[in-house]
Amino acid sequence: MGKVIYWMNTSMDGYIEDSVGGMDFMEPDEDFRQAANDHVRRIQAFLFGRRLYEAMEKPWTQDLGKEGAPALEREFAQLYKETPRYVFSDTIQTVPEGLTLVRRKDAVSVVTRLKQEIDGTLQLGGAELAVSLLDLIDEFWVYTGTVIIGGGKPYLPVRENLRLRLVEQRSFASGTTFRRYVRP
Repeated sequence: MGKVIYWMNTSMDGYIEDSVGGMDFMEPDEDFRQAANDHVRRIQAFLFGRRLYEAMEKPWTQDLGKEGAPALEREFAQLYKETPRYVFSDTIQTVPEGLTLVRRKDAVSVVTRLKQEIDGTLQLGGAELAVSLLDLIDEFWVYTGTVIIGGGKPYLPVRENLRLRLVEQRSFASGTTFRRYVRP
């Protein structure tokens, strides 16, 4: 049975986007990039909300996989392109060949099916998508950069208490911290 992990990078004050929708406030060092590559090697599929898909797709399929880009970025780009990607959106009309477009009304049934069919990790990204699939998320991963941005989109905008248990934490030389939570 598959496991859904919700992973997003955050500021110290808990935001995944700044007040104008930017996600470039983190400056990941080599240690973080290596950890990201190690993780992506083990996942079976990406599950993206529209905004995260739009932020990830062009850079990792066109820009950063090219010669001249740092080796860890080229490696991530290759891993990214080899990993099946599902895009959950009602506004996008088409996606490139090899990707799967899922309408929001079908999100729960599609992710439930993927969890049953795939023996491995499904990495979910995007706060609104995460809230809509909250009951299907098995683990919550937070990489926190050493920056405070003062506002924007929160990591998980839920309107109720969600108790979690910390099962792993570590720090990188860059100051970035990682925390992994599961449901009790």
